[in-house]
Amino acid sequence: MKQQAQQGFTLIELMIVVAIIGILAAVALPAYQQYTKKAKFSEVVLSTSAAKVAVELCAQDQNSLTGCTGGSAGVPADISTASGNVASVATADGVITATAVGASGTPVNGLSGETYILQPALAAGKVSWSTKSTSTCIAANLCK
Repeated sequence: MKQQAQQGFTLIELMIVVAIIGILAAVALPAYQQYTKKAKFSEVVLSTSAAKVAVELCAQDQNSLTGCTGGSAGVPADISTASGNVASVATADGVITATAVGASGTPVNGLSGETYILQPALAAGKVSWSTKSTSTCIAANLCK
């Protein structure tokens, strides 16, 4: 009968595998955290949808964005009570400002009070939207 030698991994091979896994984890973890923040901030973006529709209807009715303010002309009242990842949503003359939870320096759910400001433009009865450059979510790479 032939005797077979035991086979397995050497300590060096196992250490190399552990080192490779460690490097991969070090690279993937920060990227995962950014994706998580973007997912949480998507709730803030979505919170503007009702106000967007109302501002569009108001602009078509009045043929102007002036007066399309929260709580008047069919635009929903401003929200100032935090809910989920949204701290507030305000509308003034068609401009919608949504703010995430958390204050500067005190993050809540990974968010630090970033703002998402939508600027409407009325042309030929149509409203087009753009993210205002003063939105802090742009610098935080949470919105485009």
